[in-house]
Amino acid sequence: MLTIMGATGNIGSKLADRLLEKNQRVKVIGRSADRLQPFVDRGATAAVGDAGDSDFLSQAFSGSKAVFAMIPPDYAAQDFRQYQNEIGRQIATAIEKSSVSHAVNLSSHGADLSDKTGPIKGLRDQEQRLNQLDAVDILHLRPTFFMENMLMNIDMIKNMGINGGHIRGDLPFAMIATEDIAEVAAQHLLELNFSGKTVRDLLGPRDISMEEVTRIIGEKIGKPDLPYVHFSREEYINGLLQAGLAKDMAEQLAELDAGINDRLFGSGEPRTQENRTSTDFKQFADFFAQVYQS
Repeated sequence: MLTIMGATGNIGSKLADRLLEKNQRVKVIGRSADRLQPFVDRGATAAVGDAGDSDFLSQAFSGSKAVFAMIPPDYAAQDFRQYQNEIGRQIATAIEKSSVSHAVNLSSHGADLSDKTGPIKGLRDQEQRLNQLDAVDILHLRPTFFMENMLMNIDMIKNMGINGGHIRGDLPFAMIATEDIAEVAAQHLLELNFSGKTVRDLLGPRDISMEEVTRIIGEKIGKPDLPYVHFSREEYINGLLQAGLAKDMAEQLAELDAGINDRLFGSGEPRTQENRTSTDFKQFADFFAQVYQS
């Protein structure tokens, strides 16, 4: 049995698809039975419950030869790092209680840094927490900025006629498609080809700037003159607050983008066979256009 946390999310859903296509026994974890039902219809077992409950997670993990573990986001959390650490402790406790032998942990590029990385700091905490577990092999996947993050800008593009954010428009940095993260996670869960406590960065195929991203999106959606606007920290935070994010989460995301702007991580790193993935932003933009038009 292979067990997947966050099975209705961008990565977990794609990972579940790949494992079911390989005729694996799969258990999917989520809060909504309805949203898990499509996987159940294909042969998966569902575990419906709260990731903040270690007893539930321990029962869900039991009998699994490997687990895909992740801290689900909560953009309304008043103290996001505290939330991450509370959920992270429950996950670690459940892995230990259930005697799982292998776990692929979703972390982030930049988790090697102790400061100025926004919400990645909580993922660094989780790496260190899981590394304290004995008798379990842990692989920390550290993907870079998700291409899917751009989907959150669809309303801005439609209502304001711009694409924008706090990341500098002219700065090339690493982006990755979540389908590529799922592909790598599936490979490791199927082969269990890791031991001890190890790390794998995933940097996408190349660095790309927000200005190039915006040009590609504009061409795909019939807005070839779509501009990219670099928001100040204050403008960016205010926009996130208006979108319903908690103040702490908005400030954490602004710190993350500032770290990218300062080239603390995510920019200029050489690609290798281990960290390069295949999906280019031009390919992802086809999917973006489908979502935009729908």
